Amino acid sequence: MISVTAFGRLPQGKMVHRSGARPGDRVVVTGTIGDAALGLDVLKGGAVAGALASDAVAREALIARYRVPQPRNALAKAVRDHAGAAMDVSDGLAGDLAKLCLASSVTAVIDVQSIPVSSAASALLARKVIGIEALVAGGDDYEILCTVPGDRIDVFTQAARAANVAVTAIGGIIAGTSPPSFLDAQGRELALKRLSYSHF
Repeated sequence: MISVTAFGRLPQGKMVHRSGARPGDRVVVTGTIGDAALGLDVLKGGAVAGALASDAVAREALIARYRVPQPRNALAKAVRDHAGAAMDVSDGLAGDLAKLCLASSVTAVIDVQSIPVSSAASALLARKVIGIEALVAGGDDYEILCTVPGDRIDVFTQAARAANVAVTAIGGIIAGTSPPSFLDAQGRELALKRLSYSHF
């Protein structure tokens, strides 16, 4: 077992908690979602491994996303300056968004078509090798999930561009206490059987 403790510092009063999301905020994620879970499937010899048997480049890219996650440290100042709430996507986008919403006493509506996915994941979805649940509930992405007030989304996006970090608005925060809704292209709510990786 390896145990690591990280310490850091930031200006007083600038901590961005999970509990700061408010109705009207945009829900934003960095990078692409679900690649790490697909990389793990490749390593385990699952359906993704079989589907990508002839595509070594895609296999290695997904494995790298699982084994060597890239922290989005360059976006820290933009998150600190503009986000109301934030956390990392470690156990799965759907489950971690639910945790953020619970901490903030709000809920969210997510446009599934807006969730950023890699070209490999997009191809697997198109071939029906995987479903969207594999991506939003898989975990190990270590991307940033945050909420940004609507009147700050443009400046936040500009700051992300300047930091060379891809960000995508995938939905919005609304009043309510129900779990976040994930809507397909027709506006129908998807019934997710699981929201995130379960440690137990």
